[in-house]
Amino acid sequence: MVNQWPHLTRFVGNPKLPIDNNLSERMLRVVARGRATYLFVGNDKCGQNLAMLMSLVHTAYACGHNPEDYMADVLQRMLDHPVNRLSELLPQNWRPPSAQAGEAAEATG
Repeated sequence: MVNQWPHLTRFVGNPKLPIDNNLSERMLRVVARGRATYLFVGNDKCGQNLAMLMSLVHTAYACGHNPEDYMADVLQRMLDHPVNRLSELLPQNWRPPSAQAGEAAEATG
């Protein structure tokens, strides 16, 4: 343990790092519970689509967004959104419409 001390105490120097991995464990539990359901997903392509969707939903949740609000907004904006700015729609970069309206008002006001 002595040679691992810097790794064990890294969270002390960075307040963004959690002291435990409870969030990660909770997220993995969802995957474990779904294994029986995922067996009957249909085919490999459907499984890949489900994996991408679950990844987006759980990333949105981990970023503090309501996944239902996130997915509804992104699906509505996707068709009109510029292709060179698609990264704005990723969960870690997404801003709720109410936050965007507030930012626009601050920029003009």
